[in-house]
Amino acid sequence: MNLSQLLPLIIADNKLHAKWLNTLSLMENTGARKISASEDPQTVTYIILKHAAEEHRHAFYLKKQIEKAGKEYCPTYASEYLVAPEFSRYYLNRLDIDVCRYLKKELALRGKDLRFGAYLLVTYAIEVRADEIYPVYQQALEDAGSKVNVKSIILEEEGHLEEMINQLKGFSADWQLHAKRAVEFESNLYSDWLEALGSVVSSE
Repeated sequence: MNLSQLLPLIIADNKLHAKWLNTLSLMENTGARKISASEDPQTVTYIILKHAAEEHRHAFYLKKQIEKAGKEYCPTYASEYLVAPEFSRYYLNRLDIDVCRYLKKELALRGKDLRFGAYLLVTYAIEVRADEIYPVYQQALEDAGSKVNVKSIILEEEGHLEEMINQLKGFSADWQLHAKRAVEFESNLYSDWLEALGSVVSSE
C-alpha cells in the first residue's frame, strides 16, 4: 500500500495514530539534532540555526498533537511507542551514511566540509519527502474529520526546501546532480520504511 492508503487506517485507530505522530516527532527531532551536530561553532549561519530551531519546534508540535488522540499515549520515544521503530529510528542515520560515502568518493570531502555537504544533501532529500508526506497526511486528517492538524508544518517545510536549494547553489555548480543522488538514496530508504509501516498496519 502507498501512504495515502495507509494513513486512513492509521488515523482510524487512536493508539496507532498516536504512535504515528510520535514517530514523525522522533524523526523531526533526529533531523534537528543532526543539523545541530553539523554546525561549525564559528561559521554557523542564521539559516542553519533557524532550520534547526524549526525542526525542534515541529518535533514538539507533533508530540503535543498526540494529546488529541489520547493523553495516555506515547510518553517517550521508546520503541513500543513508535511505528516501525527500527526503520524509523535509523532512517536519517542511514541516509547520512549513504550521502557521506558519496561525498567522500565523488568530491573527496573531509572534516567540516563533509559535515556541511552532508547536511545540505540529507536535509534537501528529507525536505523533498516532507513536502510529499505532510500534505497527504493533512488531507487524510481532513477526510477523517480529525482534530489533528499539520498545516503549520507544511508551510515551514516548503520554506525549508527553498532555503536548501539556495544553499546548495552556493555549495556546488553541480548541485542538481548531487541532490538527485541524495534523493535516490532517500527513495530506497523510503520504500523500505513504507513497507515496514504497511506490515505494522496490516497486523493491527
